[in-house]
Amino acid sequence: MDLDAITKHSALHGKPTGLTFHYGTAGFRMKAEHLDHIMFRMGLLASLRSRQTKAAIGVMVTASHNPEEDNGVKLVDPLGEMLAPTWEEHATRLANAEDQEVPHVLLDILEKEALALPQDALVVIGRDTRPSSEKLAQSVREGVAVSGGQYHDYGLLTTPQLHYMVCCRNTGGQYGKATLDGYYQKLSAAFLELTKQASCSGDESVSVKVDCANGIGALKLREMEPHVSPGLHVQLFNDGTRGKLNHLCGADFVKSHQKPPQGLDMKPNERCCSFDGDADRIVYYYCDGDGAFHLIDGDKISVLISSFLKELLMEVGESFNIGVVQTAYANGSSTRYLEEVMKVPVYCTKTGVKHLHHKAQEFDIGVYFEANGHGTALFSKAVEMKIKQLAKLEDKKGKAAKMLENIIDLFNQTAGDAISDMLVIEAILAVKGLTVQQWDSLYSDLPNRQLKVKVADRTVICTTDAERRAVTPPGLQEAISQLVRKYRLARAFVRPSGTEDVVRVYAEADSQENADSLAHEVSLAVFELAGGIGERP
Repeated sequence: MDLDAITKHSALHGKPTGLTFHYGTAGFRMKAEHLDHIMFRMGLLASLRSRQTKAAIGVMVTASHNPEEDNGVKLVDPLGEMLAPTWEEHATRLANAEDQEVPHVLLDILEKEALALPQDALVVIGRDTRPSSEKLAQSVREGVAVSGGQYHDYGLLTTPQLHYMVCCRNTGGQYGKATLDGYYQKLSAAFLELTKQASCSGDESVSVKVDCANGIGALKLREMEPHVSPGLHVQLFNDGTRGKLNHLCGADFVKSHQKPPQGLDMKPNERCCSFDGDADRIVYYYCDGDGAFHLIDGDKISVLISSFLKELLMEVGESFNIGVVQTAYANGSSTRYLEEVMKVPVYCTKTGVKHLHHKAQEFDIGVYFEANGHGTALFSKAVEMKIKQLAKLEDKKGKAAKMLENIIDLFNQTAGDAISDMLVIEAILAVKGLTVQQWDSLYSDLPNRQLKVKVADRTVICTTDAERRAVTPPGLQEAISQLVRKYRLARAFVRPSGTEDVVRVYAEADSQENADSLAHEVSLAVFELAGGIGERP
């Protein structure tokens, strides 16, 4: 590694003064103009990580559902998973180093990770459609090149597509072909096989209106569409030709505002869904005959998928252990439905995809979705091998196993993937002959309310039990528990925000009025006991 060349190039990608940077669950994410030095340095770091793992490492340039003027970067580990925690620390340290310190920090990482040079390094790069992404990807390429690594730049990709490419490259093609065509063919072949089993009571050709958040999802869904027609007719809205990325549209907007996106013309009972800006989240929705808006979020997606998998497993006659992983934000009705009606065990983890993904890996079949629509299903190697064997049978068992085999292929097991998840949902609805309204009526969500309380220091709040109980400050949990007891089917929790000095409050109860009232009372308790600032809630 040529440290002089790295020093010279670091000066060309100078660190802005007065800012500190932190590599979190979403990688680095901020205003695009502050990111050039980080991109260059993540090229350097990805190259080191590739040498350490002796595998291809991914670098994705995106800020997901953030506004268009933001951007970000995250690294993808060899099997398409998120970066290992120790390397997140290396990333944070490298991003905050002064320009002249960069070579020293790199040497320190080499020493800590006992890395011997020279070794080959391969970094695969993808980017979203933001105006700033191309230039920032160029800085990543320079970082890889100056550290002596090779790179393959795929150009425009959804985030889950990059995760897929990394996994394919590191499994010798076992997971699929590491090309866009390979991705489309794997998913579409599985989708078309599954929908052959569709009960004829449904519509012959289903039509879905898709809000693409004016992002990369529009380009990639358009490329995918010929592969899945005539079985599925997709109408694209907010496709980036006119509107601004994530502005008044996309999965995050629809979920948080509980209303349809701008730019999508909805007729009563039409099936619609929204992707987020980098196409790793999806939510469904429709308007009923009275004009009321119905959101079908990650909780209901998880219920549809896990119920279908459970039914197929019963037909196959295998006792694989299946688990559903949620966070504290999952609606209580979904948890009750899964546990009491479907008899599927539910586990709760801390908020953040990496916690859910990690927990889901503990089961033969793990299904995880955050309420915001980010999620997938994971299948152990043992399950995949057993299902492949059973799928060769010509009886009823074999037919169910064949469907399982296809649904395994239809999931992107490396990450939540809006395109893949949409095809899974559409295939299940087709096979079961369900309309979106029938799916929605599986259970009714408990009314809920989320609020934020400004505090002087969010770290005064510590939580336990997957963020469902507050440990500090003293007396807060007791106050919350007392308030919850006043209402039917009620629950509430508080947690510090990961990004700003606010405390997030969640409450649910048997009516909207009670949920609102409980959320307000819990907010007051937080304000009084956890150092609230500004106006009282």
